[in-house]
Amino acid sequence: MSVLIVDGANVVGSVPDGWWRDRRGAAERLRDRLAQRDPAGGGEIEGIGPVEEIVLVVEGAARGVESVPGVRVDPAPGSGDDRIVELAAAYAGRGCVVVTADRELRERVRAHGARCVGPRTVRPVG
Repeated sequence: MSVLIVDGANVVGSVPDGWWRDRRGAAERLRDRLAQRDPAGGGEIEGIGPVEEIVLVVEGAARGVESVPGVRVDPAPGSGDDRIVELAAAYAGRGCVVVTADRELRERVRAHGARCVGPRTVRPVG
């Protein structure tokens, strides 16, 4: 089973649906979509496999988003990318999958053994 770390800003920004008008609301909608995956119930995510924990990393205006059952929201104190790298390093021995399209971030987390998938894995286009 894997820990799924989601780059909230990158995933929210992957679809031009007006998210920039309400960054916090967009992050909450992503959190709620992720919570429907129910990792505690042994949920599997297509393209990822079994997931035991989902961590949504938020930054900026989205820092006030609260955790819900199934999704732990981790507000980055500074750079969201830096926080994601810290988490990937901390979860290195447990199997870690990072959701982002950011090429530089992908390289940084792969250095800690994380596997990477794109935003469409958790947020279909449209």
